[in-house]
Amino acid sequence: MLPTDVPALWLRDNCACADCRDPLTGQKLYQITDLPEELAVGTLTPLDGAGSVGPGSDGPGSADGWEVVWAPDGHVSRYTAQWLGQAAEPDPRTEDAKDLWGSAASLADGLPETTWSAYLADDAERLRMLEAVARLGFCLLRDVPLRDGQSQQVARTFGFVRETNYGAQFEVRVEERPNNLAFTNVAITPHTDNPYRDPVPTLQLLHCLVNDAEGGDSGLVDGFAAAAALRESDFQAFAALTGTPVPFVFRDDVTELSAHLPLIGTDPAGRIREVRFNNRSLGTLRLPAAQSEAFYAGYRAFARLLLDPERQLTFKLGPGDCLVFDNTRLMHARTAFARGGARHLQGCYADLDGLLSTVGVLRRKEAQPC
Repeated sequence: MLPTDVPALWLRDNCACADCRDPLTGQKLYQITDLPEELAVGTLTPLDGAGSVGPGSDGPGSADGWEVVWAPDGHVSRYTAQWLGQAAEPDPRTEDAKDLWGSAASLADGLPETTWSAYLADDAERLRMLEAVARLGFCLLRDVPLRDGQSQQVARTFGFVRETNYGAQFEVRVEERPNNLAFTNVAITPHTDNPYRDPVPTLQLLHCLVNDAEGGDSGLVDGFAAAAALRESDFQAFAALTGTPVPFVFRDDVTELSAHLPLIGTDPAGRIREVRFNNRSLGTLRLPAAQSEAFYAGYRAFARLLLDPERQLTFKLGPGDCLVFDNTRLMHARTAFARGGARHLQGCYADLDGLLSTVGVLRRKEAQPC
């Protein structure tokens, strides 16, 4: 690709010279309005592999890079052929950057799991687990120490704890006066947490301390896969859910939270980017009758997909297991359990930006020559 094959203003805005970007931070030193209004490539000279101006080339596509002298201001920029040829990377939050799975059978290679000691000792193993969260939506760490607050320690290995009205950590066990059905022994159907928040906590961690109760199995459903299936089978239903903001509400004695957002969030190109689904927190939708009917038809169709047992990955968390999952993509669920049995999980929230940052740093480290 030649520099003349791309828009001149885009190319100049990506100049990496020391006059345009701070050498330490890489951040731009100018505003877009500082660039000349009528930009054009004045001269174009091929560069050799060392980045120096070469005596010539075998053809317009054979250079290792290009030196551009800009008109009208004479600014000099250099671009490598590799950089010019790079494809656009997908938004890591959208479906294009994910491996969707429609059922437990889709996970042919088994669960993405490792031991806590291996995760801590080996950067490659830690990267494998964090990439699994980014691509598949979850990972499972085994043999995590049975200590109070350990879920927060796990979160701090890749990011920061997101504190909410439930505290820096929350206890998932039967409470005498619960403010949420999660703190009872009843079955909890597939859902995302905190849909009444904007922004929603994008990661959730659940660390099992005790699970001797009969029942209490955990379940995961890929909400992106279900949303993609809905789009394919019933686009009108998909459009109703992506185009209708709905109220999610949570109230207790000291909290009043609400958010108005669609059940399926998409980017401007229509790619699935977020799912919010929680029948316990959905408020009263007040819309014209036709719009309300369209929403409820889509809501029912989407719920059927999410509640399909074949889509649910079911497993039992044992003491020392810590589940890390994407709360904007995966629904999590729980079967009912005997009230007399002991079941105690500790959880916390974190955010995907911290995890993705750690993934990027570990990838850079892995790519460095030994």
